[in-house]
Amino acid sequence: MKLTLRVWRQRAAAAAGAMSTYEVDGISADMSFLEMLDTLNEELILKGDDPIAFDHDCREGICGACSLVINGDAHGPERTTTCQLHMRSFTDGDTIDVEPWRAAAFPVVKDLVVDRSALDRIIQAGGYVTAPTGAAPEAHTTPVPKPDADFAFEHAECIGCGACVAACPNGAAMLFTSAKVNHLNVLPQGAPERETRVLDMVAQMDEEGFGGCTLAGECATACPKGIPLVSITGMNREWLRATRKVSGR
Repeated sequence: MKLTLRVWRQRAAAAAGAMSTYEVDGISADMSFLEMLDTLNEELILKGDDPIAFDHDCREGICGACSLVINGDAHGPERTTTCQLHMRSFTDGDTIDVEPWRAAAFPVVKDLVVDRSALDRIIQAGGYVTAPTGAAPEAHTTPVPKPDADFAFEHAECIGCGACVAACPNGAAMLFTSAKVNHLNVLPQGAPERETRVLDMVAQMDEEGFGGCTLAGECATACPKGIPLVSITGMNREWLRATRKVSGR
């Protein structure tokens, strides 16, 4: 398979960036997208050129580090992480545009690498429970109704990749934040911080400079773990509840 790649190159955060064109040949349809970039980087290194910087870690669809916009789609044409996207999703002779996440809250570090620490700060603002540490308690000590457990597990699948932000026309982080809020707020272990969690996390999200949500729905479409759009509705309900309780209304 022979492909033309147009890749965003930016030497540093303060430097100007531009798309650069590369030709890659001998690409197997069974390669992952990141393996294809590895092949290109090997060629660049042999030529004495600077390799393309991109994020990756587990390469198993778990960590969410492989954040790329491919032909305008977060993580590419399939609903999966970039590392799990295979070249059989493309056709010989294709031209592929590869860009970093585009959001005001995700500044570019170099090439395709962006700083997503804003998501970490949202978690730090309230994504925890004040549960005693130590040995694991007996499983039936704190009963959790199955619908609540299923709801929590569904939202716990969020890997914090930021695809929802990159896909949103407003650069909003509502789907990510709602997944983290709903995951803990529905469980009895999360009850002590139920009000402060949603208020603090939403406040931190706004402080980070993410855009406002208009329920365009692109976030849920791009999410590789299938966090549903109604998650945002659940967080809004929690926020209103917490606001009324704190204000005494």
